[in-house]
Amino acid sequence: MTIAPQRVVTLHYVLQEVLGDADVEVLDDSRARQRPLEYLHGHHNIVAGLERALEGQAEGAELSVTLMPADAYGVRNEALVREVGRDAFPVPDLAPGMRFQTPGDDGPQIVTVVEVGDDSVLIDTNHPLAGRTLRYALEVLAVRDATRAELAKGHPLPPDTDPAEVEDKKLP
Repeated sequence: MTIAPQRVVTLHYVLQEVLGDADVEVLDDSRARQRPLEYLHGHHNIVAGLERALEGQAEGAELSVTLMPADAYGVRNEALVREVGRDAFPVPDLAPGMRFQTPGDDGPQIVTVVEVGDDSVLIDTNHPLAGRTLRYALEVLAVRDATRAELAKGHPLPPDTDPAEVEDKKLP
């Protein structure tokens, strides 16, 4: 079976940041964590460039995909680096590099603390991988049709999920 919209894909990946001509840094490895990625193809569950590269691939396929920032997590936007009041963070030991998840206009967003002052905090709301060229080494383990419940939710469901208990808002 090949990867197409409305199908659940299971794959292993190694994610690297491309630092130069021959330099890369491994950022994540699903095999090392012993946990493959499972996603619903065509539902924006993964970055757009990766989804395009996987379209039409079959079980057992192995491929390497390099994504420029615009096809991955976007280009850095310096307007998303701004100063906020220190009282916005109820953490006593706030330090640069700390990350928090906060509500954003399009859903949850990650906020990275850049600098901590007495009364203010410099934060960055760019995605932590924004502006980076990324390389994925991929192995497609399985491809299957999504269940009606998975289509309704927009993502794969755990195997023990009772489909009768899934709210079916998206489907007629």
